[in-house]
Amino acid sequence: MRRILAAVSIALCALVMPASAQEPVTVFAAASLKNALDAINESWSQEEGRTATISYAGSSALARQIEEGAPADLFISADLDWMAYLSERALIDTQSERRLLGNRIVLVAPADATTELSIAPGFDLAGALGDGRLAMANVDAVPAGRYGKAALETLGVWDSVADKVAQAENVRAALQLVALGEAPLGIVYQTDATAEPDVRVVGTFPEDSHDPIVYPAALTTGGANTDAAAFLDYLQGGAARAIFEEQGFTVLAGD
Repeated sequence: MRRILAAVSIALCALVMPASAQEPVTVFAAASLKNALDAINESWSQEEGRTATISYAGSSALARQIEEGAPADLFISADLDWMAYLSERALIDTQSERRLLGNRIVLVAPADATTELSIAPGFDLAGALGDGRLAMANVDAVPAGRYGKAALETLGVWDSVADKVAQAENVRAALQLVALGEAPLGIVYQTDATAEPDVRVVGTFPEDSHDPIVYPAALTTGGANTDAAAFLDYLQGGAARAIFEEQGFTVLAGD
């Protein structure tokens, strides 16, 4: 009987362990990373035989979901503040945190628009909008919106357009307002503009008009998937670097 029980136990282990090892890594990532991370996830799957399930949204929404107990193994924010928010609540493995990427913010218009503007102190953004709206991610919570508002304040034009802003839940939603022609202008990441053929870049905001745009990545303290650390390492490798750079990101973390 002991031999039979031992054999059954070994058989059960053989069945359970591979299934556990194949569980996808759960990643919460800023919406602006979608194109790049989808491609990297596919590459990781082909090279390593492992996969990730990636949820995209504004960094603020994702951080609050993790705070409320949503299961995530890895968090990639579009700014340092929301990573710090989770770190202060002991929800992030601070030893694993990496400053992964950099980006720029740009002013975009629909691809067929003829709008021309030179982004400089006091530039006539309100005049270019006319009766239209300026599409932005939420300026109080979402990193892209906060960077954009800071840039407009530095350039002295925020007050002239504050009542013309159409705030979206994340930067990709703001991008779609412009791509669909529902807003004549919008402020998004350079990488978003690269990924959307239905918009064109009108101008790039000076880097000194807002805080540096940094995407940190870190493991969560509540994550249980051991493949998460491997995926974080993969994000810093050569294959991921090529994809990030192709999408227009500046790679801060390397091999």
